[in-house]
Amino acid sequence: MIAWRVLLAVSFLLLGGCLVTFKDPIPANEAAPIPLLGEWSRQNEWGEQVFLQVTRAGSNVYKARAYVDSLDNLESVEEYGFTVAHHGRRWYLSAGLPKRMGANFAIAGFELTTNNELVIYNLDIDRVLQELEQGVLDGEVIEAAEGEGVLISSPLERVFAYLDDQANSDVFIEVARYQRAGD
Repeated sequence: MIAWRVLLAVSFLLLGGCLVTFKDPIPANEAAPIPLLGEWSRQNEWGEQVFLQVTRAGSNVYKARAYVDSLDNLESVEEYGFTVAHHGRRWYLSAGLPKRMGANFAIAGFELTTNNELVIYNLDIDRVLQELEQGVLDGEVIEAAEGEGVLISSPLERVFAYLDDQANSDVFIEVARYQRAGD
């Protein structure tokens, strides 16, 4: 039971329940901010302590390992590789999705606050659907097990130009707020 909760929690963390996916990942051209690395924790919707461990996995490639209660709880461990990019005032991460979720890439925003928090933002699918209909972004509506989603095919430069525009800041929805573990 714990394994499906962690999978569900991580899916909502990365995807917000509905998929906004991208054909292209963020290239591994940039290093993550050093304070991102380490152990983070928060309490989930079921009152369980969820941990997020972020480590370096290669040159500008990182690994996020999420688990409930302790790392010894192997059935709850989920791992995701990701890359990062810094554009304007925002940080972004890109994680590859498993085949059952379309094998494309999710992009989320994140920030490290002065209160030693890691805040993760997802893209609002309704807002992205509007932008797709208006031709601001290129892509298509897709059906997935999680519900209706969007696969964006616009080049990353165009995606980042859209996301970095302050007028579009409401496209981001906070989905998780972690505290540095041990603080």
